[in-house]
Amino acid sequence: MIEVFAADEQSEVEVDVLRWTRLARLVIAEEHVPGDAELSLIFVDIQSMTDLNVRFHEGTGPTDVLAFPMDDDIVIGGRQPDQGGRGPGAPAEASEPPALIGDVVVCPRIAQAQAPEHGFTTDEEIALLVVHGVLHLLEYNHEEPEEAAVMQQRERELLARFSETERFSPDEEKLS
Repeated sequence: MIEVFAADEQSEVEVDVLRWTRLARLVIAEEHVPGDAELSLIFVDIQSMTDLNVRFHEGTGPTDVLAFPMDDDIVIGGRQPDQGGRGPGAPAEASEPPALIGDVVVCPRIAQAQAPEHGFTTDEEIALLVVHGVLHLLEYNHEEPEEAAVMQQRERELLARFSETERFSPDEEKLS
């Protein structure tokens, strides 16, 4: 099961939280993340994005999307702290805890401002940022030209897949 917890913590740009939740879920599914997985998708205002960028990424101002992967600490099943039995009423088999992939934070106002520069609508820009952020959580990167090409190609594929399910039409040339 794939769980995406989403929140719109800004009021500057109207955001279809459920739509972007479906997109994030699709990315995780299409990337074949094993087992149960969880991530958070948060839409914030410019000041919040600036604070996060400065505090955690040593940036100097706002940015469009940030990805915060979770640590590899996995919660051990069973009762704590003695690691004894699972307790009365618990299923016979312990289930694995979900993989906590991390958090993607998007600033819709920045997306809205930069969309025309890329020839996108605001929704197309937000879609790209959601996919981009989730791929970062899944260890895609774009520091080297080869990595960037792989990531951009995967973004195009995932947005095309989303368009099949949501009638969303990204323009492939815009994403190149």
